[in-house]
Amino acid sequence: MSTQNVVVDPVTRIEGHLRIEATLDAGVIRQASSSGTMVRGIEIILRGRDPRDAWAFAQRICGVCTLVHGIASVRAVEDALKYPIPANAELIRNLMIAAQYVHDHVMHFYHLHALDWVDVVSALKADPQKTSALAQSISSYALSSPGYFKDVQAKIQRFVASGQLGIFANGYWGNPLYKLPPEANLMAVAHYLEALAWQREVVKLHAVFGGKNPHPNFVVGGAPVAISVGPGSSGGTGGATAVNMNGLAIVQNVIRQMRDFVDQVYLPDTLAIASFYKDWFAKGEGIGNFLTYGEFPSRGRGMGDLAGLMIPRGIILDRDLGHVHDVDLDAADEIQEFVAHSWYDYSTGKESGLHPYAGQTNLNYSGPKPPYEHLDTAASYSWLKSPRWKGKVMEVGPLARVAMLYAKGDPATRDLVGMALAKLGLPPAALFSTMGRTAARTLESKLIADAMQGWYDQLMANVRAGKLETFNPALWEPATWPAMSRGVGFTEAPRGALAHWIVIKDQRIDNYQAVVPSTWNAGPRDSLGQDGPYEAALRGTTLVDPKQPLEILRTIHSFDPCLACAVHVSDRDGGSLIEVQVN
Repeated sequence: MSTQNVVVDPVTRIEGHLRIEATLDAGVIRQASSSGTMVRGIEIILRGRDPRDAWAFAQRICGVCTLVHGIASVRAVEDALKYPIPANAELIRNLMIAAQYVHDHVMHFYHLHALDWVDVVSALKADPQKTSALAQSISSYALSSPGYFKDVQAKIQRFVASGQLGIFANGYWGNPLYKLPPEANLMAVAHYLEALAWQREVVKLHAVFGGKNPHPNFVVGGAPVAISVGPGSSGGTGGATAVNMNGLAIVQNVIRQMRDFVDQVYLPDTLAIASFYKDWFAKGEGIGNFLTYGEFPSRGRGMGDLAGLMIPRGIILDRDLGHVHDVDLDAADEIQEFVAHSWYDYSTGKESGLHPYAGQTNLNYSGPKPPYEHLDTAASYSWLKSPRWKGKVMEVGPLARVAMLYAKGDPATRDLVGMALAKLGLPPAALFSTMGRTAARTLESKLIADAMQGWYDQLMANVRAGKLETFNPALWEPATWPAMSRGVGFTEAPRGALAHWIVIKDQRIDNYQAVVPSTWNAGPRDSLGQDGPYEAALRGTTLVDPKQPLEILRTIHSFDPCLACAVHVSDRDGGSLIEVQVN
């Protein structure tokens, strides 16, 4: 038997810095190691700060997720202070989070993941007439004429001829793992370009409610904008920063654009591409345990009303959709982070686990410095910790959410999953796979885009009834706070379960810990030797050509990695502390 090591570093088309090392035996991955190769020190930066300002720092954990860390942060403070917010603020937050989902999922599919399945160069061989027929057979999308696809093909040809293929230049084009016919490749590349234009429009929702994108504004106690129905282009009685009826009309238009693109482009493309890769519905499952925190309050009683969340909270173990276990985010013996194979130390020892309320971020690094040939995977090999629920490894993300909705009997989810599986001729177990994650991401985009209209209608009904409150000032002043409090702010980020835990003492942050989705999924082995989800999903994968490890990219990209582990260091006045030059 021949043993071989394969290193993918950096893994591209993701956010952050990820290294995958795989040990092959006769071409099959026997062990994989996932390494986050840059530190995240945001928790240290937040100590001693005003809790009301935490969201502005925490949101900078990531430049792709844009708002999810902000919303988790404000919810953590609100939970600690038992701070209720108005119904309109919940609806505005729902719309902002939902827009992030749909925007992020579409961007991931076309611009990060699709190139694992779509051979861009093959599109040059396509017949535009046949491409048009294919596109019209799966969707009523307007841009599907032969002339349109001919123009797209000419654009690709100009890129190739000029030697400026750009981000497409280093793909594994021609690899035998690509199975799409040229016409399907041309259609997908055309929609890749369409998605670029679409995303510029749909981010306007965040600008309307949050002032900008990326990193829209938030506020502890509600939404960062007032609503005005008065006269004047500046918002009338609500002031220059208020959202008036024109702004709300923009939001309605964005919702329509999102739903149209999901229905007419994203969903049909996913099913069409998946039909050529049915073998990947049997690869890359990994753990089989799934975790969701829950999201989208729908009964007007806030995030504390778990029964009213559109996406339920729970645990699924060993694929068993017949039983959902409860999750307590405050219980010290449930969610813990381990550092046995991380470049962190705990004062309690490397083998112990800590609940995030007692979590530690100690940057006492003494490991190897890049460049290095191989990591010491028997010791510490990642800047990510290893989160566990009652000692068990959990996968988070779209597949976890769709599985949870399905397990809870949500009618829309069951109908949508049934439709997709029927079209593909697959059983429900096929979702537990590399391609299943990709399909689940698309299906939940449809569910969430459709739900947005209901939240918008509720908001407009409140506005028409004169209920304009978006902020609760009751607990804004620190003098009203207890001397000591703690809370957890949770959300379902596009990539999975996200929560921030905060401890407030004497009106300042005493401790702060963020456990992010890609920590759950990309974390290293723990003290028991249990693989993280990335590592487990790669075990048993056969590489056709180790020099072009497309199989590794397919499975890793199906999780939509967002490491967001870059160094974040500033002084209290916002100044730079250090400059690093890379030669």
